[in-house]
Amino acid sequence: MSNYRSLSLLNNKQTKALVIPIVAFLVFLAVWHISAASIITSLGQVPGPSQVWSQTIVLVDEHIQEREKAEKFYQRQIDRNVKKLEKNPHAIVKIRNYTGNPTFIDQVGTSLITVLTGFFIASVIAIPIGVFSGLSSTVHKAINPLIQIFKPVSPLAWLPIVTIIVSAVYTSENPMFAKSFVTSAITVTLCCIWPTIINTTLGVSSIDQDLKNVSRVLRLSWMTNITKIVIPSSVPMIFAGLRLSLGIGWMVLIAAEMLAQNPGLGKFVWDEFQNGSSNSLARIMVAVFVIGFIGFMLDQIMLLLQRKVSWDKTAEVR
Repeated sequence: MSNYRSLSLLNNKQTKALVIPIVAFLVFLAVWHISAASIITSLGQVPGPSQVWSQTIVLVDEHIQEREKAEKFYQRQIDRNVKKLEKNPHAIVKIRNYTGNPTFIDQVGTSLITVLTGFFIASVIAIPIGVFSGLSSTVHKAINPLIQIFKPVSPLAWLPIVTIIVSAVYTSENPMFAKSFVTSAITVTLCCIWPTIINTTLGVSSIDQDLKNVSRVLRLSWMTNITKIVIPSSVPMIFAGLRLSLGIGWMVLIAAEMLAQNPGLGKFVWDEFQNGSSNSLARIMVAVFVIGFIGFMLDQIMLLLQRKVSWDKTAEVR
């Protein structure tokens, strides 16, 4: 009987967890549909859910068509080179890159690669600094003023500085990465680094005294103490900082792409705003939903990763 009640309660909770978000989303769509019909802008009526969904399909179709054009472009070059080599086996052949306009899905991919690159660089720098800061009050006192000064700086303030420096320093004739990519990634790094440093410092400095005593009793080496005691004990706080950093980095990137006109979702939104066609507002709304969904998924992935590597299994994926 008790097992039946437990199962019934579990099913009831699962049903609520599924039904409540669906109902809330349907209410949101209804309010959006009713509100949109009563608002007229310079571009016409504010698009409702159906118009936004239609433009989502259009954007996907545009991507498919652009990929088909690219395939045909490369196939024509391959066929031409084959004929050229048949006539002259020693002929020099080339394959030119397709230079069509990036599609919406291409822009999504560009933004994801950029934010993950900046986030990775920031994490590699911030976690060791946070560990040293948490272990040494001297290091903490030395870097804390710098953190407090630079932490509130807007990405829009960093962007011109980064752009000028990258343009001056990154002058290779055949660069591995585009300057726009380097500029955006560094801007993301500069804004991602602070939450991870702060939370890592807090996590390391808050390690239980018993664990510190165990390390002393066992006479663990400095590196062993870091890898076996300090970092495992600080993982929950480290991941709290990483989640904050990734969320900030994603927001920063969109703003940086809009301002600098670097390839990515931010540029797509700005281009549609400047385009001013009857479909522009619906396409911008598609981008807004995609930006929000990607941000949500990135946070959920970080939570899942935390549960995999941390001793603290209470972190909930929400």
